[in-house]
Amino acid sequence: MLPRSEYPRPQLVRDNWINLNGKWQFEFDFGQTGEARGLCAADAGTLFSQEITVPFCPESKLSGIGHTDYMNCVWYRKTLAIPEEWSCDKGYVLLHFGAVDWKADVWVNGTLAGWHHGGYTPFTIDITKLIQSGENVITLRATDSQLRAGNQSAGKQSPRYESFGCFYTRTTGIWQTVWMEYVPEVYIDKLNITPDINNSKIDMHVVLCGNMAEWKDLRLEAITLYEGKETGTKSIIPTWRGSNISVDLNELHLWEPLCGRLYDLKINLYKGTQLVDSVTSYFGMRSVALTDNVILVNGKPVFQRLILDQGFYPDGIYTAPTDDELRLDIQRAIDMGFNGARLHQKIFEPRFLYWADKAGYLCWGEHANWNLDISREENLINFQNEWTEEIQRDYSHPCIIGWCPFNETQQNQSNRILNTIFELTKQLDSTRPVIDTSGWVHHRARDGRAGTDVFDVHDYEQSPDVFKEKYLPFSQGIVPPHVTFSPIDTWLPDIPYFVSEFGGTRWAPQEESSGWGYGKGPDNENDFIERYRGLVTSLLDNPKVCAFCYTQLTDVEQEVNGLYYYDRKPKFDPAVIKAITSQPAAIEK
Repeated sequence: MLPRSEYPRPQLVRDNWINLNGKWQFEFDFGQTGEARGLCAADAGTLFSQEITVPFCPESKLSGIGHTDYMNCVWYRKTLAIPEEWSCDKGYVLLHFGAVDWKADVWVNGTLAGWHHGGYTPFTIDITKLIQSGENVITLRATDSQLRAGNQSAGKQSPRYESFGCFYTRTTGIWQTVWMEYVPEVYIDKLNITPDINNSKIDMHVVLCGNMAEWKDLRLEAITLYEGKETGTKSIIPTWRGSNISVDLNELHLWEPLCGRLYDLKINLYKGTQLVDSVTSYFGMRSVALTDNVILVNGKPVFQRLILDQGFYPDGIYTAPTDDELRLDIQRAIDMGFNGARLHQKIFEPRFLYWADKAGYLCWGEHANWNLDISREENLINFQNEWTEEIQRDYSHPCIIGWCPFNETQQNQSNRILNTIFELTKQLDSTRPVIDTSGWVHHRARDGRAGTDVFDVHDYEQSPDVFKEKYLPFSQGIVPPHVTFSPIDTWLPDIPYFVSEFGGTRWAPQEESSGWGYGKGPDNENDFIERYRGLVTSLLDNPKVCAFCYTQLTDVEQEVNGLYYYDRKPKFDPAVIKAITSQPAAIEK
C-alpha cells in the first residue's frame, strides 16, 4: 500500500497526477562527497546501498532506516516511467516536493534540474525538457549540515546528539509527499482566496503560467458551490501577471469555530470554447478582527481555548503515519474542549490545515525559528524567503486566524529585524493579526505604536492560587503581568492579551524516574485535575484575557506534559477535561 497516498495540495487539486511516495533508493553521505562519487548520475543505481520509504525521514521507524545520529547529507534515487499521454509537446511535467529539510538539489536523468533552501515549505521543478521516453531517474540530495551552526531554522529538532528538555529527534531530508502532475501549455498556477462576509463575496487572485505564445482567446471561469448547489459564478479575461476575480454568493454560510462550513470552488481555464485546465478548491466565509481588547471571529468575541501542538509522531517524527492521524489529533483536542491550536515551531503540512478547515479549528501559523541566528544577514534572507512561502501557501485556509514568525526571542533581539518581519507579514496578509514574537520580549514599532497586534505571555506557574493572584489585578484595570522580559511600555491598553503558553504540568505515572515537565508534578490524578481546573478557570474568568494556549496536546519523547501520551492514549477522561476547558469565558458572557 502506498504511504500517504492522498492528494497533498487540497486547495489546488488536479486529476492528472502521480504520487511518488513509497520505496526509493537511499544512501548516507557523511563526508558530503556524493556528487564527486557520481551519485547524481543517471546510471548510479549500484552506488545506493539502502532503501527508504518516502515520505518518512530517515530518523523515523516508518522510513525503514531509523538512523538518529547527525546526517549532514543524504541521497535519494527513484526510477519511473512517464505516462505516454503526458505529451511534452503540448504541456509540462511538474515535479513537486512538499518539504525537504534543509537544502535540496534535484537531478533528472543526471542533469541538475533545480534546488531549494528551507526545510518546511514546498517547491516545484519543471522537468519537461529533461525527461525521456521509457525509464527516468530522479535523484535528490538533501543537505542538513548547518543545524548546529545556527544557520537554519530547525524548530524543536535537537542540536545535540540526543533529545533533551524540549528538543527532540531531528528530521533530515524528505518528510512530505513527492508527486508529479501534468499541466497544459497555459495552466492555473496559484490561487489566493479572501472572504468578504460583509458583502457576501470572495475576492480571488489567480496566477496563470505557461507558454506566452498560447496567451490568446483565454477565459477564466470561477464557480462556487455549497453542498453541491451552485452559489455564484464569474468569468473574466485573464492577465499575464495575475487576475483578480470577485464572485458574489447568493447564499452566505459562515465558517465558525468548531463548525467548518466550507464552499467548493472550481476554476476553469478556456481557450476559445475548449477547456484547457481545471482545478478544484474550497474556501470558508469568515472574518477576523481586533477590537476592545478581544479577537473577533465573524464580528463576535471568541475566547480561543487553544492547545499547543508540536506535530511530532512516535513512528514518523515530523510526518503523521496516515492522513487520518492528522484529523484525529484535531479531534483529540476538540474532545477535551479546545477550539484550536498553536501550531508550534513547525510549519504543518497542508493536509492538517485541510482537516482543521473542515472542523472549524482555530490555528495560529508559526515558523520553526528556533536554532536560527537571525543576526546574520544571510540567515535573515533565508528566514524571510521561507516565511513568505509559508504565508503564500496557507493564505486561503480559513482555520489560520493569525501569524507568529518568532517564539521566545530574548532581550538582545534586534527590534529592527522584528519590526521588518512584522511589517512584511502585514504586507503579505492584511486580513489576520500578527504577533511579533511569542511570549517573552515584545517591541515598539518605529512610530511608537505597539510592534504587535496581540500581546502574549508565557507563564508556567504551577500554583493555581499564585497564578490567579498574578492576573487578578489585571482584571481590575491595572497593568498586566509581563511574566518574562517585556518592557512595560511595550503593552498598550487597546491590545488583546493572550496567555499563549501555560500549564505544562508533568504527569507520567508510567515513567516515575524519567520525563520532563514544568514544576513539580501533582501527587495523583485528582491533584492534576484540580490544578488544571484552577489554572484554566483563572484565565477564563478574567475579562482582560482573550485567549489561552495550554501546553500541550501530547507528550513528545522525554517531555511528558501532554494531556495525551505520545502514543495518543488519553491520560485523563476527555469528558472531565472538556468540562473544565469549555466553561464560558468572561469575554463571551
